[in-house]
Amino acid sequence: MHNWIHPEPIEATVERLARCGYDAIEISAEPALYDAGELTRRLKLHGLECWGGVTRMVGGRDLVHADGEVRRAGVAYVKDALRFVSDLNGDILTVTPSAVGKLEPMASPETEWAWCVEGLRECQEYATELGVRLAVEPLNRFETHFVNRCDQALALAEEVGGDCGICLDLFHMNIEEASWRGAIADAGTRIADVHVADSNRYPPGEGSFEWLDMLRALAAAGYDGYLTLEFVAPVDRTPLASSRERSFDDSVRGSAGFLRDRLAELAAEAPLGSTTS
Repeated sequence: MHNWIHPEPIEATVERLARCGYDAIEISAEPALYDAGELTRRLKLHGLECWGGVTRMVGGRDLVHADGEVRRAGVAYVKDALRFVSDLNGDILTVTPSAVGKLEPMASPETEWAWCVEGLRECQEYATELGVRLAVEPLNRFETHFVNRCDQALALAEEVGGDCGICLDLFHMNIEEASWRGAIADAGTRIADVHVADSNRYPPGEGSFEWLDMLRALAAAGYDGYLTLEFVAPVDRTPLASSRERSFDDSVRGSAGFLRDRLAELAAEAPLGSTTS
């Protein structure tokens, strides 16, 4: 699970994940907030590992900005995040190239693309040195103007080169993809990470996704990494709120249980080894 979905001290998140039966964490890549050595020890104490990290492209972090200094600062941040993930013995870093919430372009599509490729190639070179896999994540059109679909992320990863992969987020795919099945099949071995929430971004099992079909498609594509929970249930400020009240622990534990049950069904059809972060 990502720790950003429920703001609290990292110590509380690690304890919660261990208590709720998780195997790993995908951490917000904010190197200045954590002592990597201490966090590694704490994860080991609770029997967890760090699967990787996700960049926080906010506060001026942007690889697709008209100001070259801003772009260089964005590259420096991603490289710091890669080092942080490496220090935690993580495998992947998911990056959204443009600032989250930036919906207006600052140059032509060709120019913005060139800026992004240049920056990500430098990050990819550093990722290769560290043994961390970089993954481009598409976000829906209401969160970024730049990369919204799987085919766009694939084109970017292929132009960046090396083992640059993509991160598929099932919630964003539900908005942007004409066919999530086709997108998963097209991505194939470029899939480096998978973020999971239901169609409404509630925990898995509380929306309209056909989860067994989704997991079949990921298995057929050859994905055998972690599934990282990234649900964000909206606050209900109406009288209907009481009908949905549940603790965060219940949602965290229930999500893992739901996915493990679906994976067990899939394993009964054909052997599959996968885990939940």
